[in-house]
Amino acid sequence: MARDEKHTSRGAAQDRKRVAGKQYYEVNYIARKLGVAPSKVEEAIQAVGNDRRKIEEYLQDSSRGNRR
Repeated sequence: MARDEKHTSRGAAQDRKRVAGKQYYEVNYIARKLGVAPSKVEEAIQAVGNDRRKIEEYLQDSSRGNRR
């Protein structure tokens, strides 16, 4: 049986585009990656949903706004 093209060795590509907000290790990974507190990641998930790209954009935009 051939492997699905969207399946990677680390799981389905679709799953990697989402952040499981209830999984501390995923929230902590994004927090460390972007240099923010895990509570900020949880806030971003509440604001924009669990799409990884949207969360990162939200956090980057909000950190730029705080620097002004």
